Amino acid sequence: MDMANASVGRFLGTALAAALLLLLTGCEDDGAADAAEGGATVVVAPGRPGEKARTLTPEQAARERPDDSPNAADHAYVRNMTEHHRQALAMSALAPDRAAADGVKRVAERIAAAQAPEIGAMDKWLTRHPAPAPAPGSHDHAAMPGMATPQQLEELRGAEGVDFDRLFLKLMTAHHEGALKMAGEALAQGNNVAVEEMATEVVATQSAEIHRMRAMG
Repeated sequence: MDMANASVGRFLGTALAAALLLLLTGCEDDGAADAAEGGATVVVAPGRPGEKARTLTPEQAARERPDDSPNAADHAYVRNMTEHHRQALAMSALAPDRAAADGVKRVAERIAAAQAPEIGAMDKWLTRHPAPAPAPGSHDHAAMPGMATPQQLEELRGAEGVDFDRLFLKLMTAHHEGALKMAGEALAQGNNVAVEEMATEVVATQSAEIHRMRAMG
């Protein structure tokens, strides 16, 4: 699925999903008005740009909803981002005892507050949408964009005060930049609406945090 087709599909899927929630008893469309007067439930499905809306029965609207079954890109994103988030939580957990600047401690708190619930949401998604486990040795979590190396983590654990602050901001900024790359790939290649929403949230939250950390660095 290329970016253009994915965008059109998401637009139609979002519009139709919204329409399914809009159960009307009256409408300016003559057919919809007649149906409403007869006691029938009608659904107004917004058309493409420049096209008129259509009046559908709930059954017709359900049949026309696009298939958002998870694909390989969706499963890879959720599986990998879960591990990516876990490293961010491990790094953030060091800040209360080692950071010198209150601002660094607050950034770490925000990261933990945002990413711990996101891990929970992704774990639930994987439970609802199980996929075959990758073959042993077929995936290296350390190769994901932005991941700190074992040596960098050891250095961070041994740092204190301003040295910790400097290294934490450097590593976490790179970590967030890697997450943005992963989220962008999911938005371009994935098919599932829930994964799209999770990736969009990552982009919004972590872009703001990158801006804060760069200002502090």
